[in-house]
Amino acid sequence: MIYPTVEQLTEGKLNRYELVVGVAKCARIVTDEYIEMRSKAQKMIDNHETDKNLAQLIDPEYKDKKAVKLAIAQLEEGRFKLKGAEE
Repeated sequence: MIYPTVEQLTEGKLNRYELVVGVAKCARIVTDEYIEMRSKAQKMIDNHETDKNLAQLIDPEYKDKKAVKLAIAQLEEGRFKLKGAEE
């Protein structure tokens, strides 16, 4: 991982271990969001509510990136906040 750097993500408040644990938790949330999105799309297809295929109904951001990369990007954007052991 070159960008964003560990220092940019942690803002100097967390150690690397806390960052790894936080990113893993965020990646799990991203994966759960993808699974929910996919199941809703599949229900729409099964109920003949749309003419689109499964790939067209899923957000491209979620289907084209790995969960960890997406979690890191969302951490950088500020969607997720990491808390250290002291907080």
